[in-house]
Amino acid sequence: MSDYSSWNNKKLVDAIQKGDKMAFEFIFNLYYKPLLGYVTTFSKNREQSEDIVQQSFVSLWEKRNKLQKNISPKNYLYTIAYNNYIDFYRKEKRTNALLEDLLKENLQNRIDEDQEFLDNRILKLRKVIENLPPRCKEILYLSKQRGLEYLEISEKLKISPKTIESQIRLAFKKIRKEFENNNYILIFIKKPFKNYCR
Repeated sequence: MSDYSSWNNKKLVDAIQKGDKMAFEFIFNLYYKPLLGYVTTFSKNREQSEDIVQQSFVSLWEKRNKLQKNISPKNYLYTIAYNNYIDFYRKEKRTNALLEDLLKENLQNRIDEDQEFLDNRILKLRKVIENLPPRCKEILYLSKQRGLEYLEISEKLKISPKTIESQIRLAFKKIRKEFENNNYILIFIKKPFKNYCR
């Protein structure tokens, strides 16, 4: 019997892609409880969280042939679980799209990503934001880095709150479009955000 605990991510992904159920069971036992705790911090409902987590593992197995070698099973599971939670929340609560971006900030604190891929995403995000229209970039900076409310930005820039909201949505739309083919979910990172907008 293989000692899966000594395997690196690439070897585990290879095994799962080949249909190794023991490797999948190892991943399940390793991440089920942490993932359940993570989802429960959002849903506040253990039963719903269990359904979301179980579906996340089902997705991992069903889509095993599409797994990329450079993405760890942990990051993939946390990303899928987060997406499943957002889908559930939208259906149940009909929340607005901006709430999703706030929740993504919390996701960063839960996933230990490979630094190389995190750095690459930061560079890509910086380029996307630098290419935003000047006013759009300024509003994003005031909102996300300075922490100003829409009304405060409106008074500062002498434009309506609806224009502020429209510009924020435009910025998020452009950023999401650039990341839509990336298996990682876009996360706005507060600490380096000032480096993107100024």
